[in-house]
Amino acid sequence: MKQFGLVGIGKFGRRILDELLKLDVEILILDKNPELIEQYKNQVADAYVADALNEETIQQTIPSDIDVVILDTVDNIDVSILVTHYLKKIGVREIVAVAGTDQHGEILSAVGATRVIFPNKEAALRIAPTLVSSTLFGYFPIAEDIAVAEIRSPERFIGMTLIESDIRNELGITVIAVRRALTDKFEFVSAAYTLSAEDSLLIVAPEEAISKLSHVRLGGASGDVETLMPHSGQQRRSEPPRRRKPRWSLFGMRG
Repeated sequence: MKQFGLVGIGKFGRRILDELLKLDVEILILDKNPELIEQYKNQVADAYVADALNEETIQQTIPSDIDVVILDTVDNIDVSILVTHYLKKIGVREIVAVAGTDQHGEILSAVGATRVIFPNKEAALRIAPTLVSSTLFGYFPIAEDIAVAEIRSPERFIGMTLIESDIRNELGITVIAVRRALTDKFEFVSAAYTLSAEDSLLIVAPEEAISKLSHVRLGGASGDVETLMPHSGQQRRSEPPRRRKPRWSLFGMRG
């Protein structure tokens, strides 16, 4: 069973903890807030009320062979840097640290973090494109220029089957699933599925292709699309918004 340690349970750490509790993993938590530890102590393997800034505390509570330690002390930069260093010293192989700024992240990487998370920045990258497009409902970058997105069925493909649209060869888009009108769930469909105007598609695609389909732009100035989708440079005239009943999606609430 994989072992996870959470040191300093901030807002991001708490969200991660809640998700890890749904999985078949062993969890250790350490935080100086006794009320927080009390809340979770019966749901995890080990729980410690302690100050992570104490190097001895880290040595005595965190096994050196633990699989992953997630460090969320972003509100105290000095603590996050020192604790990352302590974890590296005891031999923790994978240290995931939460940072507030690029400079903070660079320092965390320098002292031993194997992965740095920027919750606010990453959330903004996911949300901003959906705010300026009436056809893009969800956006999640997964690589340098590839993203998963939920988009409205492209107008020019409505009435076509997926295979007739040739969307993969034309735009490099892979359709993973379809959410039909008036439903809240995605369905896997065959290549013979006929696209409807009220369908939305869950796709994996290059950012440039998503930009073309969603008409993402911000204010109309040159480079706006590039700001939101850094590797695309296409600008298209935005469509008037179509009112839809809000509902929850894979990416949160959609309009």
